[in-house]
Amino acid sequence: MNKSHLVAFVAGELQTSRLQAASLVDTVLAGIRKGLVEENSVTLSGFGTFEVKSRKARVGRNPQTGEPIQICAGRRVGFRVGKALRESV
Repeated sequence: MNKSHLVAFVAGELQTSRLQAASLVDTVLAGIRKGLVEENSVTLSGFGTFEVKSRKARVGRNPQTGEPIQICAGRRVGFRVGKALRESV
């Protein structure tokens, strides 16, 4: 499922226009983004937890040449599945 499928699903469930559903989906995603920026995690009970994690700098390999390359430290978003979602899937 991609974003447009999700918007269509929300529009059908709420019996609203796709434009209003897209606005709702965008608002929820913006809220998750804001929570990650400000608090480094967002927990949705029964669904899961989005969490910002730091990665150390490391040495990797160029897959074409095998040459070692330096990979910079960075941050990434991880997701831990909640119990209810895990059991439903």
